[in-house]
Amino acid sequence: MNDPMLVAVLAIILLGVPLWVVSVYNRLITLRNLAENVWAQTDVQLKRRYNLIPNLVETVKGYAAHEQQTLEKVTQARSGAMNAMTTQASAQAENALTGAVKSVFAVAEAYPELKANQNFSSLQQELTATEGFIAEGRSQYNDAILAYNNALQVFPASAIAGVLKLQPLEFFNVPQQVEREPVKVQF
Repeated sequence: MNDPMLVAVLAIILLGVPLWVVSVYNRLITLRNLAENVWAQTDVQLKRRYNLIPNLVETVKGYAAHEQQTLEKVTQARSGAMNAMTTQASAQAENALTGAVKSVFAVAEAYPELKANQNFSSLQQELTATEGFIAEGRSQYNDAILAYNNALQVFPASAIAGVLKLQPLEFFNVPQQVEREPVKVQF
């Protein structure tokens, strides 16, 4: 090789490798930020749900005062969900809250006058819509986590992620048995 050719090859290597590292780093950070953004959007719906639940509980109290234990479980589950600190703790708390809310709806089935109440019906519809948004958010969050974790684990990006100490994120897991169990209502 002649000197100008060697200089050109070295220049390409010296400029290309750092640019490639920066590109991989930027992709990893973009994917991580996407996952965090999806979680933040899901969190908005979770907060909406937390705000709807006390109204639902108060409406049910007027018709089914002797269902105090069911209503207390909803309140406790809501508090637990609001105070969860990790993804796994949040998933468990949200599952408990979902089950407790389902119990309230099951209780309502036993009270035709409650089911006919416009306020209860409106709250039930809003909560059902919110649950749909939350489910979609969880799905999008897990998709974003999958993309980020995959990007962290494939070579050569895994080497860069290791040097930068980037860690995989946790999925929002819902145990299958929780979703498949029937709601238990006791009178």
